[in-house]
Amino acid sequence: MLLKSIVLIFLFFSLTIQNGLARQGGPGRKPPAETDSTRFYSEVNTYVNPVLPGDHPDPTLLKVGADFYHCGSSFHFNPYLPIYHSTDLVHWKVISRVLPPAHAGMVADRPSAGVWQGAITYFYGSYWIYFSSGGQWFSKASAPEGPWTAPVRVKENRETGPLGYDNSIFVDDDGKPYMVIKNGQKVNRLQALGQDGQLTDSVINLDWINANLQYSWAEGPVMCKRNGYYYYFPAGDVSGGQYVLRATALTADSTRWERLGDFFKPSPDPDNTFPRPNHISAPVQLADGTWWTIGQSYQKRGSDDWSGMGRQTSLYQVLWEGDRPWGAPPVSGPVVKPALDNNNTPWRSVHTDHFNTDSLGLWWHFLTKPAAAHYSLAHRKGWIRLSPDSGRTHLLQKETDHFYSAVTRVDIGGGEPAAHGGIYLTNGNQSVFARLYYSNGRIVFQLDSALRELPYNKGRQVWLKLERLEHQLTGFFSSDGKSWTPVGAAVSAVPLDKVQPNYNSWVGTSIGLFAEGGPVDFDFFVCKDGFSALPAAGSSNHYGTYKVKRGDDWVVTNASAHGGWLMISGVDFGAAGDAKAIEITADATKSGELKVWIDDLKNGRQIAGVPIKPGKLSGHAPLLNKDISGQHDLFIWFPAGASQEIFIKSIRLLKTGK
Repeated sequence: MLLKSIVLIFLFFSLTIQNGLARQGGPGRKPPAETDSTRFYSEVNTYVNPVLPGDHPDPTLLKVGADFYHCGSSFHFNPYLPIYHSTDLVHWKVISRVLPPAHAGMVADRPSAGVWQGAITYFYGSYWIYFSSGGQWFSKASAPEGPWTAPVRVKENRETGPLGYDNSIFVDDDGKPYMVIKNGQKVNRLQALGQDGQLTDSVINLDWINANLQYSWAEGPVMCKRNGYYYYFPAGDVSGGQYVLRATALTADSTRWERLGDFFKPSPDPDNTFPRPNHISAPVQLADGTWWTIGQSYQKRGSDDWSGMGRQTSLYQVLWEGDRPWGAPPVSGPVVKPALDNNNTPWRSVHTDHFNTDSLGLWWHFLTKPAAAHYSLAHRKGWIRLSPDSGRTHLLQKETDHFYSAVTRVDIGGGEPAAHGGIYLTNGNQSVFARLYYSNGRIVFQLDSALRELPYNKGRQVWLKLERLEHQLTGFFSSDGKSWTPVGAAVSAVPLDKVQPNYNSWVGTSIGLFAEGGPVDFDFFVCKDGFSALPAAGSSNHYGTYKVKRGDDWVVTNASAHGGWLMISGVDFGAAGDAKAIEITADATKSGELKVWIDDLKNGRQIAGVPIKPGKLSGHAPLLNKDISGQHDLFIWFPAGASQEIFIKSIRLLKTGK
């Protein structure tokens, strides 16, 4: 009954005034009057897009039983083709990578090249990945976790023609798979696949679909089937646009196909920051009868341009009007989540790594194939060594947030005077980057032509911290990880964050570590440091709250007598016992207590209750659990009974209980 109610509530908002729910959280905009159940204030029944923040282009989605898998284009980031798993379509984690550099001799090693497509599918009792890199290839496995076979080239023939890129796989009701072929602007075709994964049977020619360039590139086509109709979804191009056609048979006869027009309903949300989603995955149906898809979009609203982060992937319900599918309108605020359970997977964030295992975490990637062979986890226990052969070696993750403090400890003890290294943040085509590093007695912070330097004479080991507050970056250093010195004034990251020529070579920003001129050791990498201020405006999910500008700062308040909550993903608590208290910087017109939870509002645990009083700029409280360590999603829960009485600026963990 609960699940059915959630679905009905979602449909109500989607088909009538969906943004009445979704606009909660629009900057400076108070949400509309209450229309929903109070349980949304005490449980996490909503999500905020994107569910795969950061660079996740050309998404494909596979449902097998109660599990969902995603893969897309990895381009030159390697190991190639990361596979993500989810049980609720909202929380995702990397579980394998299909193609190591050792098996990637056919992959061009430069920005905008590499591996495109990554269509994950299941047929004939196996999992398959079809991808393009100078032709179509596939790998297969008995489970998505791998191991995956070495790539096999898909054979072309005269009738089929070149197989292009951004193809997908459609499996019909009878289990027969088809490749949905896309090459250039005017080639759109279907062809069956045999037991060996190769093309078979005759080509079904659909080149008429985009003969007059009606859909720009008509790229990334995917298909699904419902009520006897075949649905064909072509995308426009990288800038947006998603369309749909339908027919009652798989036929080349254009008169049997009906053009239904745009797929997504127009957004009613003036604060929407993902304006033109496209390149959707094939929609999937859940046990409750609802249908869902994921799709990509660049983030931009007015002059606030985050296109540099790449094509971020969001979750949308597919709404049916008879046999006509519509994508729910894109909005920037909370949307009711699918009626599915999470399997304790945290929100997708940059991972902390202490490098204390024998293998590198699946969340890391390299920018070149040679770099993948120039690191060591064995040289020094609990550290990673980057040893560039020439030039610069990077170890990176996809950037996921607009607010964070990335921290590492660097040791350049190898004796090579030219060796230097630290934190690295780069755009997709690697033409704009920020570096914060130690080099021969100096701390250097540089982004484009902006350069900051300070002397450092306390040895060749140093802590570094890069703080991002939206489009502002500030570098810090420390000899003990406690007392921090800024490396000059903040630097604008707009050149890094905005749209670039060729859309950043089709990929987005990455953050992590780099070494140059000789070997450099790194003790750990933390991106969402909990002991640095965590701005409330940087939440990844929320309900019943919105942000408003007060002075020079964005703050978050609640808009309901039922309370409200916000969640900051991936907060790092350090080692067990490090975090002893929590401090919340807030302004208040009336006293109240903010409850602090980790992991979930229902299945997680409360770790503090922080009193907030008028006239005091902050409140703090000891943690109820002193054994918390590692990364957690952090929830701040406004008290019920009042609204707009507490305005939260930031949250910070303390290493002392006082």
